[in-house]
Amino acid sequence: MAYDPEKDKILRKWKCEQTGLVVSINRYGEGEAKVQIGPRILLKADGTERAPVKAGRLTIEDVMWFYDIIDDIKDELAKLATPE
Repeated sequence: MAYDPEKDKILRKWKCEQTGLVVSINRYGEGEAKVQIGPRILLKADGTERAPVKAGRLTIEDVMWFYDIIDDIKDELAKLATPE
């Protein structure tokens, strides 16, 4: 079965304004909701967004921001989880 972009949904998204790192909860079709770390969306000198790039290695700023939002991510993911 081929990849269908219409089935790939972002359910919730967080962005660190300081570093451009994006963390999201995604679901493909009726599959399990999962957390994605990245991409990183940086700003050009004129203030517009550049094309997204890989998250790469995380800085201390990224880790501290992720630490601050992890409970929110966990709660959202728990709401979306299908009971087993």
